[in-house]
Amino acid sequence: MEDNHIRKSHNKSLLLYHVVCPSKYRREVFTAEVESTLKLTCQGISERYEINFVEIGSDEDHVHFLVQSVPIYSPKKVVQTIKSITAIRIFELHPEVKRKLWGGKFWRSGYYINTVGQYANSDVIKAYVQNQGKQYKQIHRGQMELF
Repeated sequence: MEDNHIRKSHNKSLLLYHVVCPSKYRREVFTAEVESTLKLTCQGISERYEINFVEIGSDEDHVHFLVQSVPIYSPKKVVQTIKSITAIRIFELHPEVKRKLWGGKFWRSGYYINTVGQYANSDVIKAYVQNQGKQYKQIHRGQMELF
């Protein structure tokens, strides 16, 4: 299996996020030309920031990003970076999209984000933790639901 970890001087990480961003008003703005601009802009983001786009997929009114980043960037910062830079570039190169969105914002204010495990799911990680050391003792078990 290929090792896709990012190595720094004091840490090694593999942080993958599935991010879904809908266009403002869920307008169908993702034409082939806009998708091409989105792809090129994301490649530019990868060169300037430690955000790697593993995959990008679009529907007419939203985009799925599978991104890898580093611990210094919070998930929120990753999304903000992607949304702000791509919106500016798409509006610059595609004024018709800006008109379609009434001159406002490109992305809807909300988004969906989820962590992705390349090597294991929660059951595998739980078993790994339980099999560490000579005698595993569970000291806490909480619920997944936070609210």
